[in-house]
Amino acid sequence: MNWSDFFLACFLVGFGLSALAFLAGSSHLHIPHLHLHHGIHMPHAQAGSGGGARGRGLSWFNFSTIAAFLAWFGGTGYLLERYYSVWFVLALGVSTLSGIGAASVVFWFLAKFLMARETWLDPGDYDMTGVLGHLSIPIRAGGTGELIYSQEGTRHVTGARSEDGSPIPKGAEVMVTRYEKGIAYVRPWEDLAGDLELKR
Repeated sequence: MNWSDFFLACFLVGFGLSALAFLAGSSHLHIPHLHLHHGIHMPHAQAGSGGGARGRGLSWFNFSTIAAFLAWFGGTGYLLERYYSVWFVLALGVSTLSGIGAASVVFWFLAKFLMARETWLDPGDYDMTGVLGHLSIPIRAGGTGELIYSQEGTRHVTGARSEDGSPIPKGAEVMVTRYEKGIAYVRPWEDLAGDLELKR
């Protein structure tokens, strides 16, 4: 194998990986997770995820940047070796710079556009205890009604029971005191507000 063959092989592998990532993303397939040594993690590529990591935590060594590096490194090296007969050390240097440049552009695009809105999920933001809402279906004595509430800017619906088993009418504003097995246990907000006033 000569240098032209080496560069061509790198190009074909890089181009193949890029095509695979594109096809997997457009058809919503998932590429298995890849791991590098020393704890560097390469997330899988998929549509709209850009590697599945948060923009700020996105590793340089991810599926998309490695594919871009190999494609440009191999393509540039192959052209310089095969058609311009450049000294192989010079071809290697120019090809490496070309690959790093392409990988940098891909990384910048992923971090700037695809990952800009990604955030870490905080379990505390989705804790039901203390959530305020109103009943769309009344709670009969010992029965189950329906609670409508907003959390993280999204409207949700869940089953609701009275904390003390007493009935609560439709439209009443309630607060969740505990959440178990998909059921919110609630108390009327006016009762809780009255308790707070008494404690003062």
